[in-house]
Amino acid sequence: MGWWDWDRWPLLQRRGNHMFVKLFVALLLVGFSFRFFFASDSFSSLPLSQPEEVEDVREVIADSDPLDNDFASNTSVPEVALQDGIEYRQKDKCDLFTGEWVSNPSGPAYTNESCSFIEPPQNCMKNGRPDTGYLYWRWKPYGCDVPLFDAEKFLNVMRNKSWALIGDSILRNHVQSLICLLVKVEVPVEVEHDKQYKSRRWHFALHNFTLSIIWSPFLAKAETFENEDGVSTAEIELHLDVLDKKWTSQYENFDYILISGGQWFLKAAIYWENKTIIGCHNCQRKNLTDIPPDYPFRKVLQSVYRFFTTSKHKPFILYRTWTPDHFENGEWFNGGTCNRTVPYKEGEFLGRDIDHLMLRIELEEFKNATRNGARLKLLDTYRLSLLRPDGHSGPYRTFHPFDKNSVRGPNDCLHWCLPGPIDSWNDLVMDLVLNGN
Repeated sequence: MGWWDWDRWPLLQRRGNHMFVKLFVALLLVGFSFRFFFASDSFSSLPLSQPEEVEDVREVIADSDPLDNDFASNTSVPEVALQDGIEYRQKDKCDLFTGEWVSNPSGPAYTNESCSFIEPPQNCMKNGRPDTGYLYWRWKPYGCDVPLFDAEKFLNVMRNKSWALIGDSILRNHVQSLICLLVKVEVPVEVEHDKQYKSRRWHFALHNFTLSIIWSPFLAKAETFENEDGVSTAEIELHLDVLDKKWTSQYENFDYILISGGQWFLKAAIYWENKTIIGCHNCQRKNLTDIPPDYPFRKVLQSVYRFFTTSKHKPFILYRTWTPDHFENGEWFNGGTCNRTVPYKEGEFLGRDIDHLMLRIELEEFKNATRNGARLKLLDTYRLSLLRPDGHSGPYRTFHPFDKNSVRGPNDCLHWCLPGPIDSWNDLVMDLVLNGN
C-alpha cells in the first residue's frame, strides 16, 4: 500500500432551487473539471473522492440516533453536492468536523511567553521560527460556529472533577495546549510525574480540578526499545488482547477521559495474542507471518471499547481520531520536510491511504461501541488537521536549527507548534463536553 497515494476529499458546492443556479453550478463543475484534468502532472492521476467506505461510515453515524453519536451541533446546513455529482442530503445538525480554516486577525488565545508549559519541541517561536501567519487562522465548520474556549467556564464546570488524556505524544502536545488556555484563570501545580515526564498530573487548587496525561501509545501492553529520537534497537512487542495497566489501573479515578490511538501502530512490531506470537509488521524475523498494521489497530480498539462497555465505572469519554502527518519529499528518517506557511484548501491535499484506512477502522469501531452502551463522544480532528501543513514544528523542534553551531535533528511534521492549530481541538472539546453537542 502506497502511504503517499493521494485520495481526493470531496469539494462541496451549494445547490440552488432554480434552473439558472443549477446551470451556473454545472458550468462551474465543467470548468473545474477542465482545469483539473489539464493541471500539473502531480495531480493528473489522482482519484476524485475519498474512499467510499470512509464516507459511508460517517454517513451511517451522522444519520443515526443523536444519542449514539456526536458528529453534530444544533445548526442546520444546506444540502450540498460533491464535485463528482454525489450528494449529501440535508442534515438536521451541523457537522463540527467538516469546514474550513478562515482568517482570524485577533490571533491565538495565548503566546509562548504567556505560557510556561510549552515543551521545547513545540515552542516554535522560541526556537526561531520566523513566520507567524500560521497563528492567524480559526476552524469554521460549514453552517455553524464553534465558540472559543472559555477557560473560566470550563474550570467552573470541572470543579472537583478529574480529567485524563490517554495516548501518545500527540495527546501530550494537546494537554500543553489545554493548560496554556487554562492558565489565564489559574496556574496549576504539578503533583506527579514519571521518570521521563511522559505521564504527568497537575492540580488546579482553586477549583480542585485534576488534569493528567498518561503515556500509553498503543493503549495495550507493549514493550518498546527506542530513544526519544525514535531510533529502535529491537521490534516493539505488542500484546493485542492485554490493555495497558498504566491507564486501566487508574480508570476509576477519572470523571472525563480523552483517549486515542495513533501512528505508533505503523512502527515495526511483533504481535501477541493469547500469550503467543501471531506475526509481525516490518520485522526482521523471516519465519513470522507479516501482518499489516490495521489488524492490531482494530483488535486493540475492540479491547478498549470492550473495557469501557463492561466496566461499572462510566466516565465521560471522548475518542480522538487519527492524526495525519505532513512529511513531503521523504519521511522523518530520510529528510522529509514540512515548509508550507498557509493551510491547504479543501481537496488540495488528500492524505495517505493508510490514514484513510485507520480512520475508517476508528469510525467503525466507535459505532459498534456506542451500540453496546459505552458513554462515548467522537472528537474527529482528522479532516481539520489534514488541512494544516503549516502548523508543525518542522525544523524548529530544535533551538535555532539553522544557526551555524546548531545540531539539527529530523523535521517534525507530526506534532504541532504551540500556540497553533491544535488549540482549536480544545474549542471542539469544550463544545462537545459543556454544550452537549
